Amino acid sequence: MLDSILQSQLTAGTFLTCTAVSLILGIGTAWLAGFRSRTSQSLAVTLAILPAVVQTVILLVNGSIGAGVAVAGAFGLVRFRSAPGSAREIGAVFLAMAVGLATGMGYVTLAALFFAVIAAAVLALTALNFGSGSEHERILKITIPEDLDYDGLFDDLFARYLRSARLEQVKTSNMGTLYELRYRVQLRQPLPPKEFLDALRCRNGNLNIVCTRAGEKDAL
Repeated sequence: MLDSILQSQLTAGTFLTCTAVSLILGIGTAWLAGFRSRTSQSLAVTLAILPAVVQTVILLVNGSIGAGVAVAGAFGLVRFRSAPGSAREIGAVFLAMAVGLATGMGYVTLAALFFAVIAAAVLALTALNFGSGSEHERILKITIPEDLDYDGLFDDLFARYLRSARLEQVKTSNMGTLYELRYRVQLRQPLPPKEFLDALRCRNGNLNIVCTRAGEKDAL
């Protein structure tokens, strides 16, 4: 059942079968990468065709050590031409390449079974919010002028509106005239209260305040 469909000589029928399976599983990989996550159209198209591309390369270099080494070097250069992505995008790329390797060696049933297992695991972990952390945890960034002592400056507000707060980073900006404070906080409710943000604005002179989910890319 999991044997390779490739015989001693590659035929048009087996090539089309492998390519069709690669494209179907590639489209499934692109959908999986975008499930409850933001992805660009270019990434989706790339993931859709990547298994077919890898499969064709494997079919062409099958049995040729020299050609295999040359192709490995060419694939190694691709990373220097690619912008870094999120961990989920990198995982989707590896999934697409693994599917392409399997279909390129003729194991189309194994490729489909492998994709089904990985897709089920990803969907289940996403539905369970695995690794997402607490919904009440936030990263709070507050900018204050240099003449304010940040030690204990917001303790009374934190005690009133937050479960916990921990100062993680202090850095200067604007030629040393401003301090940027980074706190990891636990809210008492899912969204930060407007009264809390207004109180912070009054305390820091109406300078920048950013409250984001923990783990998301910060825009400051």
